[in-house]
Amino acid sequence: MATLSNSEPTATASDATVPFRTVLFSMIVLWATYFALTTMRSMVMDFGLQFELGWRRLLVTAAGVALTLVMWLLLRLFDNRPLWLKISAAIALAMPAALAIGQVNYLVFKDMAPVMEQAYAEKNNLNLRRDESGNLLIDVPIAQKDAAGQGAPGATQSVIIEPAETQADFWRRLLDVALGRYFLLLAWASTYFALLAGVQARSAERREQQFRSAAKAAELRSLRYQVNPHFLFNTLNSLSALVMIGKADRAEKMIQTISRFYRHSLANEPTADVSLSDEFDLQRLYLDIEAVRFPERLVCVFDLPAGLEDARVPGMILQPLVENSVKYAISAVARPVTITIAAREEFDRLVITVSDDGPGVPQGAHHGFGIGLANVRDRLEARFGPDIGFTSAPVPDGYRTEIRIPLTRSTSRHDG
Repeated sequence: MATLSNSEPTATASDATVPFRTVLFSMIVLWATYFALTTMRSMVMDFGLQFELGWRRLLVTAAGVALTLVMWLLLRLFDNRPLWLKISAAIALAMPAALAIGQVNYLVFKDMAPVMEQAYAEKNNLNLRRDESGNLLIDVPIAQKDAAGQGAPGATQSVIIEPAETQADFWRRLLDVALGRYFLLLAWASTYFALLAGVQARSAERREQQFRSAAKAAELRSLRYQVNPHFLFNTLNSLSALVMIGKADRAEKMIQTISRFYRHSLANEPTADVSLSDEFDLQRLYLDIEAVRFPERLVCVFDLPAGLEDARVPGMILQPLVENSVKYAISAVARPVTITIAAREEFDRLVITVSDDGPGVPQGAHHGFGIGLANVRDRLEARFGPDIGFTSAPVPDGYRTEIRIPLTRSTSRHDG
């Protein structure tokens, strides 16, 4: 019996991770959006020096991507943790990353402050300068009078318009920049969690589908295995009866045919489909076995159109139906009985019928019929779902069972 091996573990939803390319793409999109918006703001505010500001802003953007990548490397350690823990980790990890980006921003743009001050002064014809203490001064004219009481031209006075930056000012400015980047990083973390949830949901769905497929295969295998012991029990009883009445030659013929039958039936995997021609051949072998018991009473008719030989059906799906005809039609009467197995196509559906011209359903046969018919119906539903048709009932000239399933064919037919 085949068993499940632990050497090939099934991937679980908790093993699912967001592909690195997707993570990197999300970071680039986020920071490219930041670059575009800040550049547009600079142009609208007419800061000037767009090229000098632009390449420095590009450096900050690259640093933002790199630091977001570092944050992801740490954040991914919490992929399989509860959501509240993921959010807490994002809140905690985003702050140092934001401070680092703010520090990079400060260092990159530090040398631009004097240049922008000078450009602003030239544009507005102002005299801006910094004293030795770092205070930003502007010279403004003042009114002075000479001895005659008239105004003296050219007199100016230096006024501090921006005190020198203190350590507290530095941290205040850094924190202000970092807070903006902090919420940007939290927005990316939210995007990452959404991507992760999607990947894990798809992984869980695939795993569920694998379990459903495994359960269906186990169900099909179980139902298929119910057929063989039942058939073997019947044939051994028949073989025993032939030996007891001294018909050794017919018993030997039956043994050979049984051997061929089992070699044929066990060649395929229990859950696999077989071609309709193989299924018809298998039933021919079975009826050859029964013909040893009923040489004068068993008449077989097989009607398989050439265009349906490669149609696919579950292996041994007709076996219980043919067995019922032998048991409840041929065994029940002393006259010849014809068993007909036929197939046809109707509106892209495969229709298979097993019928006989016996007495219908003999008294007391319902229990045996129920087991065999239920097995066939359950196997068809497990294989095709509810998209099947299955009817079994007496008819005026005997008994008839009809199967309707989707028509599928061997792939080799289409590959040619």
